[in-house]
Amino acid sequence: MMLQYFPGATVVGIVAKDGVVLGAERRYAYGNYVVSKNTIKVFKITETIGAACAGMVGDMQVLVKTVQSIIKRKEIETGKKMNPNNVAKVMSVLMFENRMFPLLTQVIVGGIGEKPELYVLDPLGSLIPDKYAAVGSGEEIAIGVIENEYKEDMSVEEAKNLALRGIKSALKRDASSGDGVDLLVITNSGSKIEYVPI
Repeated sequence: MMLQYFPGATVVGIVAKDGVVLGAERRYAYGNYVVSKNTIKVFKITETIGAACAGMVGDMQVLVKTVQSIIKRKEIETGKKMNPNNVAKVMSVLMFENRMFPLLTQVIVGGIGEKPELYVLDPLGSLIPDKYAAVGSGEEIAIGVIENEYKEDMSVEEAKNLALRGIKSALKRDASSGDGVDLLVITNSGSKIEYVPI
């Protein structure tokens, strides 16, 4: 019966030829109670790397803040920018270290290294590279739309539209998802978060 109180969400990530798009809706529902309609679930880790999370909001915030500080310190020590694979591995280690009392969050990490990259992590830190992904209670609906329309050579603008269509389709059937969408768009020139009201 514990699962009926697990928070829901719809979070997606898509690799484009010139960047990465991460998206998440804003509703934070705990069981059948909507805790908040204004929860940010996409985060900048560096200017060219971000994460989008589904699950317990406190766990995702602590995880992201910890990774941000580790990466910032490492970049200062080495004088080099970290790539998305490094960030995903750090996050994976942190999640695995906490496996006995897991951080109840699923994460999509994306960004620009030598090329656009995307990684999916479960609450125990499993690390899976992919071209597109969805996590959360609305993932089955969103991934169906994204998988059907994804193309290897799509632009960032096309990836934004596809991410939005995937999330919107999940919002129609997943009661735990809703109340607008945040899209984190990452390119070589930097990143920005765009809010799309629904």
